[in-house]
Amino acid sequence: MSDVQPNAALASTIAVSVHGPAGVLDLVVPEGATSVDVAREYAAQTGQAGIPLLQTSLGELLTADRTLASAGVESGSVLVATGGVHRTRAGGGGEDALASQPDNPGVAALAMGLAAGAAALAAWYAARAADDGSRTLTVGLLMLCALAATLPLGRHATQRAAAAPAFGAAAAFAAVHEPGVHLLPAVVAVSAVSAGVIAAVARAMRSDRDEALVVWIVSGLVVFLVCGTTLLLEWDGRVAWAVLLLLAMLATRFVPTLAIDVPDETLIDLDRLAVTAWSARDRGRAGRGRIVVSAAAMRELVAGATRTVTAACAAILVVVAVATPLLLATATIDLDRIGARTLAFFAGASILLAARSYRHTAARRLLRAAGLSCWLWLVGFALGDLSSTTVTAGLVAVLLLGAVSLAAAVATGRGWRSVWWSRRAELAEGLCGSFALAATVVASGFFRSLWEITS
Repeated sequence: MSDVQPNAALASTIAVSVHGPAGVLDLVVPEGATSVDVAREYAAQTGQAGIPLLQTSLGELLTADRTLASAGVESGSVLVATGGVHRTRAGGGGEDALASQPDNPGVAALAMGLAAGAAALAAWYAARAADDGSRTLTVGLLMLCALAATLPLGRHATQRAAAAPAFGAAAAFAAVHEPGVHLLPAVVAVSAVSAGVIAAVARAMRSDRDEALVVWIVSGLVVFLVCGTTLLLEWDGRVAWAVLLLLAMLATRFVPTLAIDVPDETLIDLDRLAVTAWSARDRGRAGRGRIVVSAAAMRELVAGATRTVTAACAAILVVVAVATPLLLATATIDLDRIGARTLAFFAGASILLAARSYRHTAARRLLRAAGLSCWLWLVGFALGDLSSTTVTAGLVAVLLLGAVSLAAAVATGRGWRSVWWSRRAELAEGLCGSFALAATVVASGFFRSLWEITS
């Protein structure tokens, strides 16, 4: 019995028997090993000059781009080492070729994101179209696409299911949209609950856990409750936009808690835990009484937490990008306008500062895009109220500040990750969050209403 040198990150192994011209050799290999690794070890152990090809007992060739586990090789399997022509299974060439193609979930996610953006544009133009026929046709097509994307069929069913609620929200927006700022909370509420319903349908049709769909359901429910409460209490629409922007800012601090929460079903033995879930140990084959969470379970837990954080950050970006312009557009009175712009500024600063604590690249970029979208909308609305001279002076000031910031960034280098900078950033984030919370009272018009009552 000889062992192929395993990767330290892989704990599971597969025991196989290799039959070849030099005899039979029993090997214990990790799950991540490929046929080339096994063939190279067989040649080294038997003293052959060349590396043979490996086939299954049915004559199917094991290609080098797939691991043994992905090819269906299990412990106790028999492999054949040969240099001849392999025999393929009749009628299965197309399926095997399709299965051997590499999976690109990133490309599929990008394609579904572009499709969701196209659905949003189609809903926007259909809602503003004068022809009711084209509007009805667009709503029907969007709803058909939403229901088709929920079907758990095909290789990229996960990415299609994650984009399905966007089609449902677009269909609802195109169906119920009517001109008038006072109707926007109702339109947004119906669109949010439609997205949540489509996400619930997609999740019910899937056997595995899908964190993106859960985020869709929770986000749609929160948006529906905020906008629906505003309508029931007959408040102004800017109350809903201010509250949504504030909740999106606060969510940046609560989302990481979803990633570090270890579910009870992940643990093997709750009664024998010493301190935390990470102190558990695995029971060895020799009868030792140590219990641990397996490596496969930990990898699944980390992957699920990553999907949860990424989907939540994407939801924060969507809410911020939609609520900020609606808040700035509906705040027409001077006092409310000051509160809305202050809220947009400090909420964007708080989100940008919170993004530094995220080590996941995609989540950090999504939060940075959300914070910058607040500031871009703020600058866009502010430029509309300024003269050309003021705009030119402001542009020069921004360029100078950018140059100074660039010089400071180059000088400090990676010092932003030091303890000193981390403490200052934590303090700045807390101050920005406090100012944003105070500005919400002014931006929503509550402070002005109290002032008018007491004056």
